[in-house]
Amino acid sequence: MSRKLNVLVACECSGIVRDEFLKLGHYAISCDILPCDRPGEHHQGDVRELLEGNFWDLMIAHPPCTHLSVSGARWATDHWVKKQNHPEGGYWHDGSMKRLLQIEALEFVKALVNAPIPKICIENPVSIISSRIRKPDQWIQPWQFGHGETKKTGLWLKNLPNLTPTRIVKGREDRIHKMTPSEDRGKLRSITYTGIAKAFAKQWGGKVDE
Repeated sequence: MSRKLNVLVACECSGIVRDEFLKLGHYAISCDILPCDRPGEHHQGDVRELLEGNFWDLMIAHPPCTHLSVSGARWATDHWVKKQNHPEGGYWHDGSMKRLLQIEALEFVKALVNAPIPKICIENPVSIISSRIRKPDQWIQPWQFGHGETKKTGLWLKNLPNLTPTRIVKGREDRIHKMTPSEDRGKLRSITYTGIAKAFAKQWGGKVDE
C-alpha cells in the first residue's frame, strides 16, 4: 500500500497509462496536443504549461519520436539519395530543416528531464536522446510484460527504480515496424502496451491506502 500520488502522463492521448494509475487510487491526468481517445481528465495542449510548481509527484513522459529516432537521423545530414526512377539517378537531400526539428525535439526532452518533479520517467524507442543527452537507465521490451512483440524502448529515470518484468512470453512479433503507412500510423505506434502501463502503475505507484 502507498500514499496517493499526483501523476502527470505527458504526451499521451490514449489514456492507457493514466487510467492504470487511477485504478490504484492515484490522481492522474494525461496531456497531449491531441484530444484523448477515451473519457477522463486530459489537458489538450503543450505539457510545458503544467510543469511549474510543486504539485506533481511523478511524471511519465512519452515525447514524440518522429525527430528523435535513430532510424530517421540520417535525414538530418546532407547527402546524395539514390533513386532509380529519378531522371538523374537520385537527388541531393538538404537536411537543414530536419536538423532544426531535431534541435527542437531535444530541447523539449530537456524541458521534461529538468522539470521540477521529484520522480520522472522519459520513455522513448532507440533514439538520439542516448547520444545527445544521456544513455537510458534501462531497455525494456513488450514481451517482458505479457505482449508477444518486439519494440526496444529506453527508460530515462529520475528517482525511480528500474522496471521489473512481469510476464515474459515467447512471442517475438515485429508488429510495430511492419505497420502499413497511414495517417494515424505514428499515433498507433506510440500507444503504450497495457502490460507496461500496469507495471508503471503497480511498481512506481502501488495501491493507495484506503
